[in-house]
Amino acid sequence: FVFVDLPPGRYQVTVAAPGFEPLSVEEEIAAGEQLEVKYRLLPRGEGLEVTVRGDRPPREVTKRTLEQREINRIPGTNGDALRSLQNLPGVARPPTLAGLLIVRGSGPQDTQTFVDGTQVPLIYHFGGLSSVVPTEMLEKIDFYPGNFSAKYGRVQGGIVDVALRSPKEDGELHGLAQMDLIDARVLLEGPVPFLKNTRFMVAGRRSYIGESFGPVLEAAGAGVTQAPVYYDYQALLETEPTPSSRLRLTFFGSDDALELLLSDPAPNEPALSGNVGLHTAFQRLQLRYDHELTDRDRLDAVLAIARDDADFGVGPIYFQLDLKTLSGRLEYARRLSKGAVLNAGVDVFAGLYAVNLRAPAPNRPGEPPNQPFSTRSLQEVSRDGSFFYPAGYVELELAPSPQAKIVPGLRLDYQDLNEQLTVSPRVNGRVDVVQGFPRTTVKGGVGVFHQPPQFQEVIPPLGNPGLKSTRALHYAAGVEQEITRHIEASAEGFYKQLDALVVGVNRPGSIQLDYQNAGSGRVIGGEFLLKYKPDDRFFGWAAYTLSRSTRVPGLGEPERLVSFDQTHILTVLGSYRLGDGWEFGARFRLVSGNLVTPNVCNVNELSCDAYRTNALFYAPTGTYTPIPFSGPSSERLPPFHQLDLRLDKSWKFKRWQLSAYLDVQNVYNNANSEAIQYNYNYTARQYVTGLPILPSFGLRGEF
Repeated sequence: FVFVDLPPGRYQVTVAAPGFEPLSVEEEIAAGEQLEVKYRLLPRGEGLEVTVRGDRPPREVTKRTLEQREINRIPGTNGDALRSLQNLPGVARPPTLAGLLIVRGSGPQDTQTFVDGTQVPLIYHFGGLSSVVPTEMLEKIDFYPGNFSAKYGRVQGGIVDVALRSPKEDGELHGLAQMDLIDARVLLEGPVPFLKNTRFMVAGRRSYIGESFGPVLEAAGAGVTQAPVYYDYQALLETEPTPSSRLRLTFFGSDDALELLLSDPAPNEPALSGNVGLHTAFQRLQLRYDHELTDRDRLDAVLAIARDDADFGVGPIYFQLDLKTLSGRLEYARRLSKGAVLNAGVDVFAGLYAVNLRAPAPNRPGEPPNQPFSTRSLQEVSRDGSFFYPAGYVELELAPSPQAKIVPGLRLDYQDLNEQLTVSPRVNGRVDVVQGFPRTTVKGGVGVFHQPPQFQEVIPPLGNPGLKSTRALHYAAGVEQEITRHIEASAEGFYKQLDALVVGVNRPGSIQLDYQNAGSGRVIGGEFLLKYKPDDRFFGWAAYTLSRSTRVPGLGEPERLVSFDQTHILTVLGSYRLGDGWEFGARFRLVSGNLVTPNVCNVNELSCDAYRTNALFYAPTGTYTPIPFSGPSSERLPPFHQLDLRLDKSWKFKRWQLSAYLDVQNVYNNANSEAIQYNYNYTARQYVTGLPILPSFGLRGEF
């Protein structure tokens, strides 16, 4: 570009271009001289926003942003963005090969996951090795560990809301292919021919862990009917009907399957043989519409048709669940004034369900209590029906001053299965007590959250149709502090009071449970985060969570820790660019051991009675049935600690880029205890250890 006839003096020149970092420089022009300069722009890294909103409402735009290179370089995650959630404060470490998300002392079933505003039943594939949506398709991840907005309901734990990005708009075709020792994936995106302002993106992934894991199972004596395999697929079509609106059609799904043939049953369950199968799958067809009506009004709508399948079986015993659902959300936002915004919406979840179950019945009167589970008579239960869960919510964002913000909200939910209407008021707020740099912010919130019972708990004849929703009261308060331009710290305390929890007891002679809202519980803890924001060379953070989660299973029952309680959770990670395309990262985790229910006491403890009777002998089958040593979740395993390392190298060519990485988990091969194993008559025990050192090598090409 050229400027002519400029008066002498100093000029500020700003250069901006799509895909590059903006550049701003100052130039001086002298009288009668010609100045010729060259400006070189740095390519902009594709950003992935991971918004950790702790106790803040989602209406508040304050985000912790992790760049794409940051997500891809966290050791121990194989570059999976959703697996990076497990490194954040408030998230517990799940057991080995368990793809669970455990947030602030709540159970895995108490946290919901959304993809582009539509709920999905799971976030991780088989064993938690990979998530169900590829990192390359993500725009941002909103993580709400508690005190979330009235926009979300039917859950009392946490929320993960994953937003898919738009296809690239440069008119070019782009793609990538990646493979490692676990799975392979491909992605293609670009413009749709002959359709103006219309773009597409398709992706797919398939594992081949079964090709290596299957022979291992065969060598161990397990006949492999179907080796473990997972795959997922996504297709997205997007257009802009008007300059202020966006229309998106998306189809995505996931499938996980595993089936083994048990030739030798377990000694304590002689009748438990045959095929052992696990299959889970879901599909979503989604239509999304966003429209900026005016500079004050906005409308967002999403509609989805879905199917979920879950099938588990061991020989003649099985459980099958099939759901066909329709979900929708319509939200309207209006700026009432400079310091007030109104958000209101409706949220509907409805569908058809079918449950089939065959399982051994409890002992009838007169039968020996030590009879193995698998030798009891089988009973079958089948049930199908429909459900309708409508909801409405309203929130008001108030900013009484530039440094303060408060968001009161109210949500109403109705469940037709138990004919219950719940009211959930909530309020969140924050104040910048020190503005500018270094900023100091105080925040807090309190709210009521309801969660309906699960299908098998409320539908007859399996459950109790009079069962009501559980209730949780969330309290939270915290402070954020900027230390330097790159370092910030935050501390948050939280408390949750849980009421009307669902507990079940066996009905005599029936596989059905008598469910009641007789339980209660509480969770208390604190979260601490010290973060170094990414610069040209380094990023990293240290996260620590201190918590205690207890439950009372009924009136008169003693309070006890829940099985997923972890007192201490420490994660320290970082990554450093060495130059010339090399990058090195490390992650260290130190976590309290998981809780177990022991059948044999630990001989290393002084209180252990070596002469205790640990099991009853059942003569017809010649097996032993254990007698629990103490109450549920009464023994904690040794602490978990692990070091993971990652090394990356990239090569840039004229039209494409190649990268390779080596990700090594459990570098010093620590034998972390994950469970307790017993001998045939329960006179001795030993720890079952988790995964040993696990290296993974991957290649990726993109254009």
